Amino acid sequence: MIRCPECSAEIDVDEDEVEEGEILSCPECESELEVSQTHPVHLNLIADDSDEEDDEEDEGKTGENGDLIDDDDEDDEEEDEE
Repeated sequence: MIRCPECSAEIDVDEDEVEEGEILSCPECESELEVSQTHPVHLNLIADDSDEEDDEEDEGKTGENGDLIDDDDEDDEEEDEE
């Protein structure tokens, strides 16, 4: 029996039925796990990039003085220039 590296839940994996590089999902925490070895089976947690992408989107743009620029503010400035 293999355990999830994230939540330690038991995962029923038959080493004859999985291939190295295959992606599995933990039935408990739904983490994505990559099969890094088949005899015996060894699973690695795949890093979740969606949190990093969300953080990058939240950072926003900054103006010359370092203030955050709201996208709506940019539209207003363009209209004012016309």
